[in-house]
Amino acid sequence: MIAPPRVAGWAKVASLGLSLAAVAIASYLTVAHYTDPAALACPDTGIVNCELVTTSSWSVLLGVPLAVLGLVWAIVMTALTIPWAWSGPAWVDRVRLAVSGAGATMVLYLIYVELFRIGAICLWCTAMHVTAVCLLAVVLVARTTARGTIPSGA
Repeated sequence: MIAPPRVAGWAKVASLGLSLAAVAIASYLTVAHYTDPAALACPDTGIVNCELVTTSSWSVLLGVPLAVLGLVWAIVMTALTIPWAWSGPAWVDRVRLAVSGAGATMVLYLIYVELFRIGAICLWCTAMHVTAVCLLAVVLVARTTARGTIPSGA
């Protein structure tokens, strides 16, 4: 049996931290969705308007709030980034890459919707977007470093 590539400790810590941050942000957005979207700690005038974004028709996909989908994604990413998952079978690495890639791809779509369909930006959503893109970056760098393409000191 071939040993899995060794992943740098910083990647394990960073990915788990980002995943947990995503769980916290998505949980907050989910609670706000089901209680009072106006209670979001976010400006509600001008281009930055969390309430407008989170209550728009674009905030639901096939009857499921995007906040809930984001929470499910973040929980799955947390499971895929716990330290021992990094030394698991190769399929876990592929799933981690696919799920983090799907999250970052969704971010592109959601930014388009915020800017060109809704005409407003949600700061909490933006925090989730940044988290998803950073998670993909950490996963990609960790995979590359573990395979020896980039020196682990870089």
